Amino acid sequence: MSGGVDSSVAALLLQRSGAAIAGLFMQNWEEDDRKGPCRADEDRKDAVAVCAKLGIPLYARNFSAEYWDQVFAHFLDEYRRGRTPNPDVLCNREIKFKTFLDHARALGADKIATGHYARVDEVDGRWRLLRARDKGKDQTYFLHALGQHALAAAVFPLGELQKNEVRRIAREAGFATHDKKDSTGICFIGERDFRAFLSEYIPAQPGLMQTPDGITVGEHPGVFYFTLGQRSGLRIGGRRGAEGEPWYVVGKDVATNVLYVAQGNANHWLHSRKLAASGLSWVAGVAPGTQLRCVAMTRYRQDAQACHVEINGDACVVLFDQPQRAVTPGQSVVFYDGDACLGGGVIDRCDAPFGGWHA
Repeated sequence: MSGGVDSSVAALLLQRSGAAIAGLFMQNWEEDDRKGPCRADEDRKDAVAVCAKLGIPLYARNFSAEYWDQVFAHFLDEYRRGRTPNPDVLCNREIKFKTFLDHARALGADKIATGHYARVDEVDGRWRLLRARDKGKDQTYFLHALGQHALAAAVFPLGELQKNEVRRIAREAGFATHDKKDSTGICFIGERDFRAFLSEYIPAQPGLMQTPDGITVGEHPGVFYFTLGQRSGLRIGGRRGAEGEPWYVVGKDVATNVLYVAQGNANHWLHSRKLAASGLSWVAGVAPGTQLRCVAMTRYRQDAQACHVEINGDACVVLFDQPQRAVTPGQSVVFYDGDACLGGGVIDRCDAPFGGWHA
């Protein structure tokens, strides 16, 4: 029970199905009250109110230490390397479907249910992770690292529903969460400025912003604060080159502290057809051979793109049929066969000019 509308309705639907349920609120981050209001306290109050309305017990657990060691430390290490990590993938694998699951079972639960938009089923003794019916809210991209043990214990009551249906059900049930704003971005940053938050852990190192041909067009506050394809926050307007064309981040060199930028959304500096990934996780527990023809996503809510995958143990090389924009080291590449999520891994490099392929 996160205190949001999705987990509220997930609990309601399970109760209506006749399941014996209890709520478990987990706190994964220690808020600093000096930075503003504590979102965890607000969410806990909403979770308490929903559970009271349902007449079910609510337990609370603090997993902040586990989150720091297993998710946040990795998040910082990746940014120090100049990469852009995806903490939600690790949080799901290490906290929500491992630590949380263990605590739920210690309370006597057989399974755990969440408000994720996804589906699971079992075919020939193997569990599958399937995309939600609401493709605009589907969250299998963030769940791709879950294996058979986790999926066997997972229930996703919202997988067949559209988001507007979920809000309608919550409103008709009288839940105060029915119109609560969805959480966006990185959970432990919340409404705070990302650059200000990151600077608390990684000191700012100002440096030059240059075009790919070496022309200096400005200064940056730190290459760690930017990601490939980023347009906002550069503060260089339309200086030099094509008049009126916005600037985009096309590369980062941590060693020299140079941020590379180029003009135009379609500039070739951001496009690649090939990537290498490692740390592969397969939903079925094993790789589907050494060659795979499928579709893949390199970022959330992207249309899945046709590709060929060559698998070598824990790593792979992906060749897309069409060039892909802003393939970003540290993010996940996730593979699909129709609605079935096959698994994925962490992008290490790509063949864009600054993608590190020849480094």
